Amino acid sequence: MSLKKQTLKSKPVCKVTFRFTEEITKGAEKVTLVGDFNNWNEDANEMKKLKSGDFTTLLELEKGKSYQFRYLVNEKEWYNDLKADSYIINSFGAENCIVEAI
Repeated sequence: MSLKKQTLKSKPVCKVTFRFTEEITKGAEKVTLVGDFNNWNEDANEMKKLKSGDFTTLLELEKGKSYQFRYLVNEKEWYNDLKADSYIINSFGAENCIVEAI
């Protein structure tokens, strides 16, 4: 798992590449990035599966904000990113990841 950030000087956005590794997914067919940036819509940000088995997606997030997110694997299992900037307890008693768009 990893988060790669790139700040743009021309726009007030931070490009964040989210990567969910095959070592964690163990042959998953579908991984979706779900968070407050897409109103927790489980279908909004399906990640692209790479030949390596990893999944990736790129989002442009407004700079200066924090965003909560999680990964949904095969529409049933929730995972956190071990490389998230921080974590917060959600209303279900589990943790959500936080990414800082800086």
